[in-house]
Amino acid sequence: MRNNQNNPSSSSGSGGNPPKYPKKFYFSRRKYCVFCKDKIKFVDYKNYKTLDNFVLETGKILPGRVTGTCPYHQKQLSKAIKRARHMAFLKFVEPKRG
Repeated sequence: MRNNQNNPSSSSGSGGNPPKYPKKFYFSRRKYCVFCKDKIKFVDYKNYKTLDNFVLETGKILPGRVTGTCPYHQKQLSKAIKRARHMAFLKFVEPKRG
């Protein structure tokens, strides 16, 4: 009776623990900073083909946790994308399809 006082949802005799299933292993490749790998010290806004890889179709800048860029290069990347948009190298928003 003492165990049932602490855990009201447990039924008598079942022990109150749900059945355990084997864990499924999920392997994901480690993300790395593309700019650190290529030893790029400054992200240039004129290199719009590289910047286009870090922007969604809706115009949003992808975060560093998604792309794997380090905080140092992510800050430069966001500034470079904003400059490239202002200088009309990149579009602010893609036109809607359909």
